[in-house]
Amino acid sequence: MRYRLYYWPEIQGRGEFIRLALEYAGADYVDVLRQGGDFSFPKKQTPFALPCLVAGKRVISQTANILLFLGPRLRLAPRTEAGRLWAHQLQLTVADWLTEVHDVHHPIGSGLYYEEQKREAKRRAADFLAARLPKYLDYFEGVLASANKGYLLGRTLSYPDLSLFQMVTGLRYAFPRTMKRLEKRYPRVIGVQNRVAQHPRLKAYLGSKRRIPFNKMGIFRAYPELDG
Repeated sequence: MRYRLYYWPEIQGRGEFIRLALEYAGADYVDVLRQGGDFSFPKKQTPFALPCLVAGKRVISQTANILLFLGPRLRLAPRTEAGRLWAHQLQLTVADWLTEVHDVHHPIGSGLYYEEQKREAKRRAADFLAARLPKYLDYFEGVLASANKGYLLGRTLSYPDLSLFQMVTGLRYAFPRTMKRLEKRYPRVIGVQNRVAQHPRLKAYLGSKRRIPFNKMGIFRAYPELDG
């Protein structure tokens, strides 16, 4: 099956979590809007927002929902229902984490420019870096310690590991000073980061033009004044 991914062509954003799964698995897909295509969804299945994946007659929206669908098909999720639900739960936790990252630079509203809420963003960043970021890193470090096999679900990489990789990569870009201080406390999380980065297909993707660079339009944004 050839998958059709719909996401904004200028940013990594939430669509990047899906791109990483497709790229890691070597799946046949087209990044429609980056190829100059347009929206063409069945009226009854029009999504509220992107990302959206079209797979045959299925139109699937929401990042975690798309990965729940793709996981077994790309061999990036367990075969058992319990295992798939655990992977989905981890992905939903990543989604919560990602929202908090976004709200650092847009604490009042997404419709306002960052420059219109800089004072509030600085307060939000201080709380996120001091309290919320360590809490998420503690959680995933603990999950990896419990699994005790190198990845979140055990010995085999699954799509939540790819999402954890993306979170760490984005946080290093947005908050380099803070991450440099924190990383030594999370060897298992950083171990996943390093192993994912060295996978041949992922390494090729990360070094290619298909990987959109971080920028001031995406979720992870580098504002030095917010970095601790």
